[in-house]
Amino acid sequence: MPPDARPDPDALLAQLRSDEARALRGKLRIYFGASAGVGKTWAMLSAAQRERAAGRDVLVGVAETHGRSETAALLAGLDVLPPREVDHRGRTLAEFDLDAALARKPAVLLVDELAHTNAPGSRHAKRWQDVQELLAAGIEVWSALNVQHLESLNGTVGAITGVRVHETVPDTVLDEADEVVLVDVTPDELAARLAAGKVYLPQQAERAAQNFFRKGNLIALREIALRRTAEHVEDDVRGWRVEQSGAAGRNGGNGQGGELQAWNTSGAILACVGPHEGAAQTVRTAARLAGQLNVRWHAAYVETPRLQRLAAEERDRILAVLKLAEELGAATAVLTGSDVAEQLAEQARRLNCATLVLGRPAPATGWRRWWPATPVPMPRALARRAPALDIMEVGRADSSRRLSRAPIAGERADDDDHEKAPVHWPGYAWATAASVALTLLCTPLAAVLELSNIVMLFMLGVVGVAMRFGRGPSALAALLNVAAFDYFFVPPRLSFAVSDVQYVLTFAIMLGVGLLVGQLMAGLRFAAGVSTSRERRARSLFELTRELSAALESTQVVALGAAAVQGHFGGHALVLVTDAADQLVLPKNPPEGFDAQVADWAFRHGQPAGLATATLAAQPWHYVPLQAPMRVRGVLALSPAHPRWLLIPEQAQQLDTLARQIAIALERVHYVEVAQQAVVEMESERLRNALLGAISHDVRTPLTALIALAESLQTLPPEAHAEAARAIVAQAHELHALVNNLLDMARLESGIAGGAVNLRRDWQSVEEVVGSAIRAARPALGNTVVQTALEPGLPLVEFDAVLIERVLVNLIENATKYGAPPIMVGARAEPGTLRLTVRDHGPGLPTALLGREQKLFDKFTRGETESATPGVGLGLAICRAVVSAHGGEIAAANAQGGGAEFTVTLPRREPPEPAEEAQL
Repeated sequence: MPPDARPDPDALLAQLRSDEARALRGKLRIYFGASAGVGKTWAMLSAAQRERAAGRDVLVGVAETHGRSETAALLAGLDVLPPREVDHRGRTLAEFDLDAALARKPAVLLVDELAHTNAPGSRHAKRWQDVQELLAAGIEVWSALNVQHLESLNGTVGAITGVRVHETVPDTVLDEADEVVLVDVTPDELAARLAAGKVYLPQQAERAAQNFFRKGNLIALREIALRRTAEHVEDDVRGWRVEQSGAAGRNGGNGQGGELQAWNTSGAILACVGPHEGAAQTVRTAARLAGQLNVRWHAAYVETPRLQRLAAEERDRILAVLKLAEELGAATAVLTGSDVAEQLAEQARRLNCATLVLGRPAPATGWRRWWPATPVPMPRALARRAPALDIMEVGRADSSRRLSRAPIAGERADDDDHEKAPVHWPGYAWATAASVALTLLCTPLAAVLELSNIVMLFMLGVVGVAMRFGRGPSALAALLNVAAFDYFFVPPRLSFAVSDVQYVLTFAIMLGVGLLVGQLMAGLRFAAGVSTSRERRARSLFELTRELSAALESTQVVALGAAAVQGHFGGHALVLVTDAADQLVLPKNPPEGFDAQVADWAFRHGQPAGLATATLAAQPWHYVPLQAPMRVRGVLALSPAHPRWLLIPEQAQQLDTLARQIAIALERVHYVEVAQQAVVEMESERLRNALLGAISHDVRTPLTALIALAESLQTLPPEAHAEAARAIVAQAHELHALVNNLLDMARLESGIAGGAVNLRRDWQSVEEVVGSAIRAARPALGNTVVQTALEPGLPLVEFDAVLIERVLVNLIENATKYGAPPIMVGARAEPGTLRLTVRDHGPGLPTALLGREQKLFDKFTRGETESATPGVGLGLAICRAVVSAHGGEIAAANAQGGGAEFTVTLPRREPPEPAEEAQL
């Protein structure tokens, strides 16, 4: 296979993921028609009857018969889901029961009227959103849709028919449908059906024939439906060719692979959203064009200093258009700058867009028709800045996209005040006061300074007002300064008359400079505000990322994440995580307005819900799933101080970014805990294996010897019984020592885990403890010589005599096993400490442990890895545990002259006087 014909691993992986997602997701079939009455529901029910006859589980969720007996007859034999009753304004509405359908989970579910608007209080605002949830649950859904309900065609159909349809469906729903069945009849046949009462009731049919169902309208709608269906078929063909091109490449080429790959298109579309009424039509046209060309598309709005002062109602309309673009599948952005054409051209270059879609400006009216158009038209300005881009103008439509005055829950009527450009009346007062002050200051200087210098003083005042108060006050200051200069300083004084015509030029320059300075300062203030906002968003992300990188527990991530979100958006924020059973942990005392069911829905479905979303939008809280690379880790709940911020694309993206950072931190902490648990389990497994390995040898050996010796007693002569008894005693002592070590280590470990080891401290004689330790180790010593080097006059030391004796016994037995005689036990008192030493004259410590002597005191560690010397490697570990419990230290080293030396250092204090000891 040539290198070029090798399949792309990333493409193969993406294809496998796509196939897996499609396999889990239900299929969507849409019966598509030009208008009501073409027979979409009849065709859908007929197909359902055929599926039922074939043995499939078919359920009718919603079927609108509109009183047609022929259509109603097709419901016979089909299971019909009972509707859900909803009380709304004193009426009972019958709505589709989404939860019952999910619980029933049929093979095929019929949900008619895809563009239907659900009753207030439903989980989703639109029925097509219910269908999306059903598809995600793996249920195959059949539905019906008219062409006028497509969002991108809404304006076009409204212009043709004169009837505005308010229930719309995003084009992406139709584009992503697995099957589109066109139900078509001729206009004459449809008109005949309308007249026969097969579409509407007689009184409704008469009105419909005079308005919507005129023959010209039906012809146009039929053409649009056919074209839209053809576009969907074209998408299917293009997708099939792309798949075939990949298959051809994987199969080594069949002569057609290159030709099929050449069908791929490129070049994105940028829709330029303006503040005018027809911006929604621009977005719809761009969406339709992107669908026809099968390209990605974007929508951008440029906010200039002038547009920043728009009223709240106009800004609502812009946000609504951007939200419409998102619903139609666009990536939206709000740009800032003083030059709209420059910002749009730069955005198009950054996104690699090939076509710009603009709205056609409204024609000039009134006196503006005769006024020369000084601003360069937007298409010409864009063509000059981006000559390689295709620019398309969209015709205006008599429709607009708006938000209501209370678009989101929890917002008060006075919440719009912060959106209105405030009038800085104090700035105008200061401008007037500055002009008066300059006039009073310059009046006594008129006899000293030339008028040109006085002009400079007035201009300096304008600059100062512009720097402090902005455009409007500076313009007022410029006008007042020109008037004051003319009235008080230009001959003839105290009159607006001018003796020299040249002063008119002076007045014009003063006024022009003042207005220009004000404009420049306003632009600088606007740019500074934009930079501050961007810096604030970047700083919040940086601080959150920095703090989350140091978090080691999920509680820390929760606290840091909630604080960061609340600090940026204000209001209240909650970060909800999951428990060990992968269930969302809800707060014990939820704040006002928080809905646990909505939070759980957002977690289970991995989609935002609540405030400013299309799902349960009446909620006062906004719920964002914490989507990590592997899975959903929880939910971020936010009740912002300014709910409208969630409608601004930049703020929505900021919230999504914050949620993603929190989710990644939670996942990192989770896997850190998993790694720690794995380390603990590995260490436990290692200790268990070491224990079993040691016990299997060192316990089985004495047990085997004991069994053999006990059996031999039956056959041995009486005179040999004494020798066998001594051997049995020796093996029993060895087994007893091993069991003691295991029990002592278990007791010490449990004491350390649960707190300090319970020591029985008392004032002890060191000489007695050393002597009793040598006697206790005598079975292990045998004939080995033990020498003592005890400092004369050792003081009494406070310690647990039983445990310290055990330490010395283990050290003496260790020297017996691995060293050579003589074994020396020493003790001496030092300021504040007691030093005990046990030394042998053997080969010393193993070379592999030099520099790592403390490893000898680990559990199940032996000086010789493979040795016939019995032991499980617990003696030295017990020594360290006992010494540490006393607050001392134990160390091992090679002694001078050969051999190994173990040193125990115990803290001590001066012993009490005899009288004090008696009182104690």
